[in-house]
Amino acid sequence: MAIGDISLTSSMRSNLVSLQQTEGLLSRTQERLSTGKKVNSALDNPTNFFAARAHNSRAGMLDGLKDSISEGIQTVKAADSGVTAISTLIESIRGVVTQARSALNSTTSASELGGLATQYNELVRQINNTQVDASYKGVNFLKDTGTLTVNFNEEATTTLIMNGFSSNASGLAVSGGTATGSGSITSGNLSSASGLNSIESSLNSALATLRTESAKLAANLSVLSTRQQFITDMVNTLQSGAGTLVNADTNEEGANMLLLQTRQQLGVTSLSLASQAAQSVLRLF
Repeated sequence: MAIGDISLTSSMRSNLVSLQQTEGLLSRTQERLSTGKKVNSALDNPTNFFAARAHNSRAGMLDGLKDSISEGIQTVKAADSGVTAISTLIESIRGVVTQARSALNSTTSASELGGLATQYNELVRQINNTQVDASYKGVNFLKDTGTLTVNFNEEATTTLIMNGFSSNASGLAVSGGTATGSGSITSGNLSSASGLNSIESSLNSALATLRTESAKLAANLSVLSTRQQFITDMVNTLQSGAGTLVNADTNEEGANMLLLQTRQQLGVTSLSLASQAAQSVLRLF
């Protein structure tokens, strides 16, 4: 039915338009209360809608980087555990050297020195085994081939590149160390002061290397943890910014709803009063 098919008085038409506007505002307010957003589509506010979408998109990409950072942290922790274990093994080797020094001041048999040499070789073998087992998801910082790059932003323009070091007996220059840790030390090496001095010197050097590399691992861990927290804070900032642009004030919208419902009731009453003039025609019949 066309608008012009029925003639309305000017007062009725004015009240009808007002009611239609009120109904539109009620629908908008109901949507805001149900969704919690004052901008639900680009039609509501194009600038805020697309700005909020950009903030949320970046927040999502940054949040995804936290997983790779977490994996990087675990890789560093695995390496640090390996360094601690190897340091403990080297201290155990130092204990074997101490026993050999004591044996020099007393009568000892070749079999006893051979037993100490066997202990030494086994400890060296365990150093090499520990290096192999310190891998996390295929990355081993206790090998000089171990490397890992962690990205800190969505464009991969800020990164941390971490490299490993050789921590087996050969890489640490532990005297007499070989790939297998067997057959490299004889009782002769343990039965002379010069041989023991050479071994102890290599152990001290190995421990110094481990302390240096452990400090590097700690620095990398600090960087990763700091950037992880920074990304968490940045994601919260972006999401808060997006919310400020599009989220509705529920208290305000609730008050609007109450006012609009009152206005709607008044509009219906006003329309009823405006129609009374037309109803008076019925009295003629």
